[in-house]
Amino acid sequence: MAAGYAELLRTRHAARLLAGTLAGRLPNATAALAVVLFVRAEGGSYALAGALSAVYGLCNAVGQPLLGRAVDLWGQPRVMLPASVVSALGAALLTAVGLDVLWPAYAAMVIAGFFTPPLEGGLRALWPGVLRRADRVHAAYALDAVAQEVMFAVGPLLVTLCVAVWSESAALLVINLIGVLGALSVVVSEPSRQWRSGPREAHWLGALRSKGLLVLIGAFFFVGLALGSIAVAAVAYADEHGGGMVSSWLLSALGAGALVGGVVYGAREWPGRPEGRLRLLIGMLALGYLPLVLVPDVVGMTLLTGVAGVFLAPALACAFVVVDRHAPKGTVTEAFSWLVTTFGVGSAMGASLVGPAVERGGAVAGFAVAAAGGLAAVVVLLSTKRFLGDPVQPTADTHTTENDRNGAAEPGFRAGRQA
Repeated sequence: MAAGYAELLRTRHAARLLAGTLAGRLPNATAALAVVLFVRAEGGSYALAGALSAVYGLCNAVGQPLLGRAVDLWGQPRVMLPASVVSALGAALLTAVGLDVLWPAYAAMVIAGFFTPPLEGGLRALWPGVLRRADRVHAAYALDAVAQEVMFAVGPLLVTLCVAVWSESAALLVINLIGVLGALSVVVSEPSRQWRSGPREAHWLGALRSKGLLVLIGAFFFVGLALGSIAVAAVAYADEHGGGMVSSWLLSALGAGALVGGVVYGAREWPGRPEGRLRLLIGMLALGYLPLVLVPDVVGMTLLTGVAGVFLAPALACAFVVVDRHAPKGTVTEAFSWLVTTFGVGSAMGASLVGPAVERGGAVAGFAVAAAGGLAAVVVLLSTKRFLGDPVQPTADTHTTENDRNGAAEPGFRAGRQA
């Protein structure tokens, strides 16, 4: 297992792109926790914290596909680095204006959310050109999901550390500075500078004209809702169980569980169609969320959140493969960005719903929202099964051919073309 991942990372540019993207995504990954902690430190309510997080998430959802389409048209450096800087300035504005007057705080969240760069989609567009083999690209999707869970495990601890050493405001500033440096590392690399999207058919719907992609968007909306609600519910649970670093331990355990699941999942090739496998993985993910409503003591809750995260990274890695199979040609960054958008909208809705739920029913009600989100994702995938079958023909820039399924290289296999 370790040898396979090590070989992948020894490929030229692979480790740098993965690390840079990981750092660049840190502000988005920790935004829910950082904003909640900042608002609570400023004397704001959970409802206000949820509302600000929701604005961030919704604007992120609008910005990601638009910026992703801009990347497909104009390349990565011209879009991603300026967007990262503007997003960081939005977070800095929140720390400067505080909560005395609310409209500047909401405006800051609009800026920070909308201009979050589509680094996730950008990395997945780069993998085929860097790795040049379909089997390695599919393994890289799993490694990418694992790395994301490292970020979700370490990110909350970094936020809490910054709060302990400096303040909640400093935490927001530090994570956004790291995000800008990560984006800079990616866009100055040779693959990012030379990448261009494949030729695309002019269509105002872009990637959204794929029915399969629409199904994924619907399902992962509810997965995002579950994750967004867990972030706020974890803080509420911590308030009920002594405060301190309890919320960070829970979120880190969630990420650690996903990390383990992703490493195991990506270490082997799986038989069968990825669409069917995705339904199974989302079903297992939903089952893992149900026990969270038991809210046992801190040790038990930490174990439950760890188990709840096990199937998250495998589900994401499998979803990336399904996007490859169903996204229209020339829309690769936009298509992956729509998946990120799904998380943004869902997470925003989760944060918005769970704030009032926590104030009425405590942490139990908060985790119940997460459980409901997981079950809803399963319902979407099962009820739309006919739309997420095998594509009639490979339409994405990363074609899935018989050679790909057998692990052989295909000369034309790439999400974009090198300039």
